[in-house]
Amino acid sequence: MTQLYHLSHIDLDGYGCQYLSTQVFEQGHYYNANYGPEVTARLEEIIAQIERDQYINKTADERLILITDLNLTAKEAKWIEKEAARVGAGLQLLDHHGTGAKIAERHPEWYTLDTTRCATLITYDWLRKRWGFDPEGTYYTIVQTINAIDIWQEQDSHFEYGKVGLGMISGAREINRVLFPAEDRAFKLTLIDAAKERATLPDAPIVLDDDLHGVKKAFFRQEKNDTKDNLVAEYITRLLTADKQRLTIHYGDYKGILTYSAGNTSLIGNAFLTANPDYDFYMDVNSRGNFSLRSNNKLDVSAMAEVIGNGGGHPNAAGGKIKEYKDSFVYAEIRTFVQEYINEKIEVRN
Repeated sequence: MTQLYHLSHIDLDGYGCQYLSTQVFEQGHYYNANYGPEVTARLEEIIAQIERDQYINKTADERLILITDLNLTAKEAKWIEKEAARVGAGLQLLDHHGTGAKIAERHPEWYTLDTTRCATLITYDWLRKRWGFDPEGTYYTIVQTINAIDIWQEQDSHFEYGKVGLGMISGAREINRVLFPAEDRAFKLTLIDAAKERATLPDAPIVLDDDLHGVKKAFFRQEKNDTKDNLVAEYITRLLTADKQRLTIHYGDYKGILTYSAGNTSLIGNAFLTANPDYDFYMDVNSRGNFSLRSNNKLDVSAMAEVIGNGGGHPNAAGGKIKEYKDSFVYAEIRTFVQEYINEKIEVRN
């Protein structure tokens, strides 16, 4: 049995590749990255995960690193080739960006580049050839849809449907991918699956556009129906509660939880504090260092906002900005920065 480690981009084409690979591989670890240093960080995570799997003697006939819809720098390509060989993993890259041409020439054994097809179509053809995937062509229409929009074939009959799919993924911000990457990915793959099921219907673009709100609600709904905002808040609250140890920060003797670009601060913050009465405050920070604070009559967060960000507000709802904020695509680094920043501000204040 092959153990897959699949890194892909964060748009419709990138998630389309992973949608296909999840249909083939029973065991897999999945990662997503935007261009830049995040690619390097995710490659390092993959090698670390392979080493953990080997250490616990996880059975696998083969370990395969698959990279899709991303081109690598010369340094990244050289590093992952060396590390894959060191840990005994196969390596395959499937991409369509012409900027990777020189690197593809240097690593022809594992670097497949084709600028005439999107990465999802390249992955589809690769899976069919190597793994015997989709002999009936069940996934062909959704693959062609992604191809039409990603390489912008306006005359293609699937183009309009692809436009809906493109916005579907770019607008799927209900779960922050830095905070909860696995759940965010599952959400987006569910949306692609819904698009696949409607791809051959008459007026498919309109049907999908009309149905998307319900598809999203169905993903977040657990027991009873509610507004989408409330369902999302309940879902995120459950995730936060289950993972609160990893997300805990302190403001002096007060205990709180730190989220990253979670949104819906009032709904999620108050829901979390109600469900977790041992916590004194909720803090959400975004990529620009703007933060929102909520409390439930246990801490005057307006005073806290003033101390840490020259902010203010009300005793139970406040906000501000960390001017020296250093953003990251790794949540642990964000948490460490914010905690150290709070500690420094308290020390200066005292």
